[in-house]
Amino acid sequence: MSKQKGVSAEEKRKRMLQIFHEKKEFFQLKELEKIAPKEKGIVEQSVKDVVQSLVDDGLVDSDKIGTSVYFWAFPSKTKHSKKRQLENVTDKLNDVNKKIKISQENVAAAKIGREPTQKRNEVLQRVAQLTAEEKLLLKKIQDYEVCDKMENESQIAIESANRWLCNIQCVVSYCEKKFSIDQKTLQEHFGIDPNMEFL
Repeated sequence: MSKQKGVSAEEKRKRMLQIFHEKKEFFQLKELEKIAPKEKGIVEQSVKDVVQSLVDDGLVDSDKIGTSVYFWAFPSKTKHSKKRQLENVTDKLNDVNKKIKISQENVAAAKIGREPTQKRNEVLQRVAQLTAEEKLLLKKIQDYEVCDKMENESQIAIESANRWLCNIQCVVSYCEKKFSIDQKTLQEHFGIDPNMEFL
């Protein structure tokens, strides 16, 4: 006893299309579910899925009229569909070929004047040398920017130190007048360096 081999999904689609092309009529799904098993050996349970896949691919048309859904496909539809696909692919191929041609022309134009010569090699070496020098100079500029920042910070520190020295002198002078204490005693008592000077 030999087992009967199942029909492939692609074969089912071909057979279903044959029904539409041979009969050239409109069908409801329940009609197709009766015709397909008898005439084309498509299992009734798979008819709906096969028809839907053909509709999804644009090989079969469908429309709802009232509460019923009708399906149809004429032989010319497949021919026109394939012809449209071929035209679309041909148009895309032509566009790609045009772009390739333009790119090749641009590459050829860009190569003009860039032929490897002694002078061009010297210029390229000079460019590489100047690029390296530019990097060194940029590094130096960054170093100087750090120095400028430190100089600004140093200036702020000097101004702050001078302000504190002025404040200390004002307090010593006030205490000297208010409490009749001489400057030297105050400096010794509070640990103030008598030789402090403005920076």
